Amino acid sequence: MLIGGGRMVLIIVLAWILNRLARRAITRLATRVRRAADDVILRAPGVLHRGDNAQRSEARASTLSSMLRSIATVVIFATALLMILGELRVSLGPLVAGAGIASIAVGFGAQSIVRDVLAGMFVLLEDQYGVGDIIDAGPATGTVEHVSLRSTSLRDLAGTVWHIPNGAIVRVGNKSQNWARAVIDVVVAHDTDIRSARAVMKATADFLATEQDWAEQRLAGEINDQGVQAVGPEGITLRLVIDTEPASQWIVERELRQRIKEAFDAEGIRLSTFVMAPAPAPPAEGPPPA
Repeated sequence: MLIGGGRMVLIIVLAWILNRLARRAITRLATRVRRAADDVILRAPGVLHRGDNAQRSEARASTLSSMLRSIATVVIFATALLMILGELRVSLGPLVAGAGIASIAVGFGAQSIVRDVLAGMFVLLEDQYGVGDIIDAGPATGTVEHVSLRSTSLRDLAGTVWHIPNGAIVRVGNKSQNWARAVIDVVVAHDTDIRSARAVMKATADFLATEQDWAEQRLAGEINDQGVQAVGPEGITLRLVIDTEPASQWIVERELRQRIKEAFDAEGIRLSTFVMAPAPAPPAEGPPPA
């Protein structure tokens, strides 16, 4: 009996040591994940290295570490409990068989939950998106308000909150991670002096970048005048591109469009006034005239 008791104590001690080692390894893994995320942020073109990026990677690493340590603790001590029951001569056959049947039943009934949880783990592990990001999740597009292992909640432009199971998100487009890009397309008339119009657009954007509020809080890169993007019956399309802070591309686009329109009016540059010609009326039905 004493020998059996010694074995049980040894099992508990070994389980405790193994749990400590596993928790330490998981903490190191979470640290490497955080550092990898920080390296991606530092290598991103035009990114503004803000404090909230570091806070986000720290929170993600903490969540992953806590979740994995809990799983490791449950698995290790559950195994230790089974070994102790074996030392007490408790028949484990019926217990294991019952647990197997129960797990199969639960597995069939909770396949979607398991899929959602696994997808949620990879969302956190790969930092696909987080609270505050603006994403296109397929079923809905909006600002992420809550992320759990089970589901993602986001609010769209109309204020509707969408609760989407993580397993149902086949693909996701993050519009506000690390940095963003404002794209300004302006369609001018065919008789426009293209070089003059491009110079006005570039000068307008350059002046915006000199303003302190915009340069410090919104813009994150150099202005890129990409010139003529298309020539069609509606006019000539000119494009201007500038990197911005995450989720700032839309307000920068709106401000630049307004300022470019005002600058064009001051310089006498006309925008396209192309109007689609109406489709010809179908021929009247009936017999031809005699």
